[in-house]
Amino acid sequence: MVGMSYAAVPLYRLYCQATGLGGSAVAGHDSDQIETMEPVKDRIIKVTFNADVHASLHWNFRPQQTEIYVVPGETALAFYKAKNSTDKPVIGISTYNVVPFEAGQYFNKIQCFCFEEQRLNPQEEVDMPVFFFIDPEFAEDPRMASVDLITLSYTFFEAKGGHKLPLPGYQ
Repeated sequence: MVGMSYAAVPLYRLYCQATGLGGSAVAGHDSDQIETMEPVKDRIIKVTFNADVHASLHWNFRPQQTEIYVVPGETALAFYKAKNSTDKPVIGISTYNVVPFEAGQYFNKIQCFCFEEQRLNPQEEVDMPVFFFIDPEFAEDPRMASVDLITLSYTFFEAKGGHKLPLPGYQ
């Protein structure tokens, strides 16, 4: 089952980043949008951070802050910490989601460690940054009117070499 989870990562990434569904942050925002955004100062949103590790991966993984406060239209920086607690090198890969799911379309990650293999040597510990913003349009969406808390959650899996992604309809 672990191999199936890891093999699904590329499809999950493509689907969620393209649609913003499933609580996934939308990818593909250019720096022009960041430079021209107008912060919505009267709309403060609490962002909390969660970290999980699949049972097969022997890493310690946690957010370095439990929460931060942001306003739509301003960038923010958060950090996670990962440590390989084994005596051998291990490669991990993470997925993420945003809750409430409807807020995912407005949660834009500029830089993060998700969907990229992370190799940690024995007992190595690293800081992993997440640079993001909440689109100012969040404040204009009536569905987001009562949303003042967003949770960003990551799950790390062990990357297994040799796993091939099956192509639908082909054998």
